[in-house]
Amino acid sequence: MHDASFAADPQALYDRLRAHAPAGPVELTPGADATLVVGHEMALRVLQNTELFARDARRWKALNEGRIGMDNPVLPMMAYRPNCLFTDGAVHLRLRKAVTDSLARLNITRVRRDVEPIADYLLDQFSERGRADLLNDYAKLLPLLLFNKLFGCPADIGDTLTTSMSAIFDGKDALRANEDLTACLMELIALKRRQPGDDVTSWLIQHPAGLTDEELKDQLVMLMGAGVEPERNLIGNALLLMLSGAGGRQSGMMIEEALDHVLWNETPIANYATHYPVQDVDLGGHIVEANTPVVISFAGANGDPALAEARRAHSKGAHLAWGAGPHACPAKDPATVIATTALERLLNALPDLALAVPREELQWRPGPFHRALVTLPATFSPSPATRMAAALQSRASVPGAEQPMAVAPSVPMRQEPGRKRGFWSSFLDVFRV
Repeated sequence: MHDASFAADPQALYDRLRAHAPAGPVELTPGADATLVVGHEMALRVLQNTELFARDARRWKALNEGRIGMDNPVLPMMAYRPNCLFTDGAVHLRLRKAVTDSLARLNITRVRRDVEPIADYLLDQFSERGRADLLNDYAKLLPLLLFNKLFGCPADIGDTLTTSMSAIFDGKDALRANEDLTACLMELIALKRRQPGDDVTSWLIQHPAGLTDEELKDQLVMLMGAGVEPERNLIGNALLLMLSGAGGRQSGMMIEEALDHVLWNETPIANYATHYPVQDVDLGGHIVEANTPVVISFAGANGDPALAEARRAHSKGAHLAWGAGPHACPAKDPATVIATTALERLLNALPDLALAVPREELQWRPGPFHRALVTLPATFSPSPATRMAAALQSRASVPGAEQPMAVAPSVPMRQEPGRKRGFWSSFLDVFRV
């Protein structure tokens, strides 16, 4: 599941496995073996049976026996962290309560309000060129910058957070990226304990669950991981659909329809939700040894022929893109609003947006977990980079209007000599006029 052929046509693997059983053996990366569940009914069985299938990755037999190298690129996504994804029972309930209660404070109006200036800022970076890579110039950066805002990051911490999360997702020097991510989040937590703000980090700190610094750090890692990569792929894959003629502008497909089509057919996080059976188990004819990884293929389950009718009807309740059971995604509504707002802002700003190359020439990024394009080149009529200036002027003309991106203004930026400024610090500079 780590080579170019899988990236190009993952459904072929899912179909091949399904021909024998609803689950089968795969290699996630060299040396990291797992069982992949591709049947919809079997996926629900695993996701919902907490007695037989645990999420605690400390059970991982091959890792405990030293058969998985510490530099294996799956470790940042699969190794145990004390967060909602990798815990069970009462510990999971306590951590998830803190997360869901904090996310509940992000009302839809606020999320949309936070996305819009970030979208305008990114559009201003490339709108005068008449061409852009919509994935790396827009869909990838927007959720990264948004989480910096939601977490209340000052400039230097936000820059490190952005670069380290990007490196982890791309499998580049994962050990170093993980160290950088840990350090910057611990710095953020210390800052928010001293100076709480109106942000997710502060809300988690203040929650009655009384999370430790280590627990706080790992809930933030989980939120970033569960929010940034899926959101990037949801936006990018929907843009591909809407610009390629398969749907979209030529056919009059609405944004909501495009997003639902992607959740069914180009599932942004295609394979994840790793479980560890507490005893040997028979998954429809495939025997799985206790304490070995069982990965859920959301994409494979969505493509199960048993769901053919639901898929044709685009029934929102049937697909597994948001997961199921006690670990189902707690941020479905905010995630949908983020993608919808990002697409609206882009398509309204660049009405003649078109793919720069035929769809068949686009490449999919290798990796076992995601369904992600490498690039998404597009062309459009150049337009002035004045969106941010117009937005700031509009807000300034309204007495008492909120300045939405004032983040930790009392914290000076620690700029290392010769260090290149990141997107987050450059973005915040716009609001320091």
